Amino acid sequence: MAALGRQVFDWHRLIPLTWAHVARQTPLGEQKRTSVSLLCPLTTASNGGGLQKVSCVEPKKYVREPECRTHLTPDPLEKQRTPVAGGFLERENVISALLDMGFSDIHVNELLSMWPSVSPQQLLDIISELILLGLNPEPLYVALKKSPELLKLPIMQMRKRSSYLRKLGLGEGKLKTVLLCCPEIFTMHQRDIDSIVGVLKEKCLFTVQQVTKILHRCPYVLQEDPGELEYKFQYAYFRMGVKHADVVRTDLLQYSITKIKQRHVFLERLGRYQTPDKKGQTQVPNPLLKDILRVSEAEFLARTACSSAEEFEVFKKLLAREEEEKSESPVPDNKSLSLDEEEEEEKEEEEEE
Repeated sequence: MAALGRQVFDWHRLIPLTWAHVARQTPLGEQKRTSVSLLCPLTTASNGGGLQKVSCVEPKKYVREPECRTHLTPDPLEKQRTPVAGGFLERENVISALLDMGFSDIHVNELLSMWPSVSPQQLLDIISELILLGLNPEPLYVALKKSPELLKLPIMQMRKRSSYLRKLGLGEGKLKTVLLCCPEIFTMHQRDIDSIVGVLKEKCLFTVQQVTKILHRCPYVLQEDPGELEYKFQYAYFRMGVKHADVVRTDLLQYSITKIKQRHVFLERLGRYQTPDKKGQTQVPNPLLKDILRVSEAEFLARTACSSAEEFEVFKKLLAREEEEKSESPVPDNKSLSLDEEEEEEKEEEEEE
């Protein structure tokens, strides 16, 4: 016991010297922390612990101290985990929804990589709207791969355009051809679409059902100039004698006016085509429209025109020159009557008879 008392006395006698030495060697800002570290081993020794045990107390203090600091200062990594986890869950949910719609794993991966800046939820919303229009996953994937900019459309614009297309009768799977041929139907200005539809209904006098069939079977008309589209119909109706039902059935409006004129006028000058009279009669049997427009040029010359390629090439150059001269000095065409005027003339003729 006496030895222990002397040991404690010696320890207390050394404290002032040790503290003074530490104070001289330690900067002012560090003295507070140093004093705390020295008080811990002092308390341990005063409670009966040996001097050999003091060194093992200090590491425990410094091991525990960072744990205390984590409770006081939030870990910046914790702030990052929440949005990352949320984005991961959103992507997983979108992938699951696309697979349920019928897309393959390859299609899903490519759809998500088309526009990395587009959120997965935006992509899912756009695809859902197109699915509701009656499109199947495979043609929808092909259309989006061809025109990935559709994925960046505002969802409200997509919904308004989808509603408009349904009113035109382009739902229930009919939109497949339109979307593959003319995906711009979703990015076009509404006034441009209304202009084309107005020409078909008001100028060409197609019925609502016929307009739907034209847009479904010949979607390229949406990209035409309204005036040129009207002229193409008038040429087919007045010069070739093609009626509304035949225009729709043969998809005549999908062909360029240049191709229509070249083949029609060539047959006319060969004596193989004649404009029907008011009663639809001709002195020569006219070939079918499908044999004039739907076939290749070689087949047209061999089977319909019964002429050579050289002769047709010379004719096309002469016709182009005639068209150029006509545009420089336009001459009124007696055939360029409105449909209303023609109907009035037919009624007058029927009354006279």
